[in-house]
Amino acid sequence: MRLRRARFADAIDRQLDLFERENRGLIDDCIAAERSYTNADRDEAEERYGDYVDLVETGTEVLADLRDNFASTLDDDTADEYVAAFNRAVLKRFRRFALEIEDR
Repeated sequence: MRLRRARFADAIDRQLDLFERENRGLIDDCIAAERSYTNADRDEAEERYGDYVDLVETGTEVLADLRDNFASTLDDDTADEYVAAFNRAVLKRFRRFALEIEDR
């Protein structure tokens, strides 16, 4: 028995591949900022965490824009299905950007 892939899996995979290619620097900056926060002294930790959160918010916004632009081409019910699938895919592939993507 063959497992059925989600309706939008291929499109979402391509969109996330594009995000990763076009935003490699942002992703790398997030990794570096998280590392900097983790290794920061107590007096610097809050500022380092703020830097990390700002970068994550930027990535989340880019992903949400990508998602919403595609969703705008679909009817409402289909768009809701797509948005849910996209958000799940972001959680699996780019966990750091998934926390607030549903709120965007």
